[in-house]
Amino acid sequence: MLSLSLSFFLSFSLFPPIRSAKRRKMADKILPQRIRELVPESQAYMDLLAFERKLDQTIMRKRVDIQEALKRPMKQKRKLRLYISNTFNPAKPDAEDSEGSIASWELRVEGKLLDDPGKQKRKFSSFFKSLVIELDKDLYGPDNHLVEWHRTPTTQETDGFQVKRPGDVNVRCTLLLMLDYQPPQFKLDPRLARLLGIHTQTRSCIIQALWQYVKTNKLQDPHEKEYINCDKYFQQIFDCPRLKFCEIPQRLTNLLLPPDPIVINHVISVDPNDQKKTACYDIDVEVDDPLKKLLNIHETIESINQLKIQRDFMLSFSRDPKGYIQDWICSQNRDLKLMTDTVGNPEEERRAAFYNQPWSQEAVSRYFYCKIQQRRQELEQALAMRNT
Repeated sequence: MLSLSLSFFLSFSLFPPIRSAKRRKMADKILPQRIRELVPESQAYMDLLAFERKLDQTIMRKRVDIQEALKRPMKQKRKLRLYISNTFNPAKPDAEDSEGSIASWELRVEGKLLDDPGKQKRKFSSFFKSLVIELDKDLYGPDNHLVEWHRTPTTQETDGFQVKRPGDVNVRCTLLLMLDYQPPQFKLDPRLARLLGIHTQTRSCIIQALWQYVKTNKLQDPHEKEYINCDKYFQQIFDCPRLKFCEIPQRLTNLLLPPDPIVINHVISVDPNDQKKTACYDIDVEVDDPLKKLLNIHETIESINQLKIQRDFMLSFSRDPKGYIQDWICSQNRDLKLMTDTVGNPEEERRAAFYNQPWSQEAVSRYFYCKIQQRRQELEQALAMRNT
């Protein structure tokens, strides 16, 4: 106990602490009312403080908004131009193979992004989750009129789709294209869609829109904040007068449907005089924002730096384990001193040789002198109270 007390005394008596400059709190900056009455011009200073507080709040709010925006998927709306074309091969009676002796047509479905700045072009199939081509059922029967493609984990991306069938008459067909939304999007129940003004959106955006509706219409219970008092529209949709907001994601499951596919009606022409055998359609698709690649590069650099630090640690530790651990402890000790604003050298102070130096006798005398003076003041105060 003596060594600890002596160390504490030496730290504050012989070696005064060096205090780092800290930012003053807002309460420390406010002028007292008396000074404001004596100096009327000080009101300008108070106005500046209020403006600074408002500015800090705005910067903090914008910073949080930017952080939340970076967490959300960064997407851009782009135009995907779809080309639907077909060729016709008339029958050749003198053909040697059976295929050439039968008339046939071939349908092609292709597409590309307009004004695509990327060097690596995305495959056409990467934009879709499924593609269904429905041919005339009267011509090809119930078993051969559907051509389907669905994405699987092992799907190989392609630049287009081709369908070949025999025939020498024009064929009506319907193309059903299901976009591959990332993150997944859902079609809302008609009642919920009318209430929120949203037709198809991601789950997180739908929940955010519901929360905005709750705040706008003041449906949150003022006493039990976790509850929502449903209005007539909420009661019709969720079939209850009151519910917790945390229950909404589960209740939404029955109100979210798969998005509608893109439907294109096309006629496969076999007329050799028909020059309009190619049709073009523009589809809105979502692609990753180019800024996302820059953010990924930044994250990669940070990851490389962290791996380099770990590698240097392992190499240094393998070469000299004892010396590296000692250096690491000293480094941690210095960092701890900086964080806690402590002075002195605890590593030296814990050793007996530190207290055998010439200054130790004077330090002990000062310590006991301060203790004696403190005890004398306590006794004098006690005697004074007793005499009164």
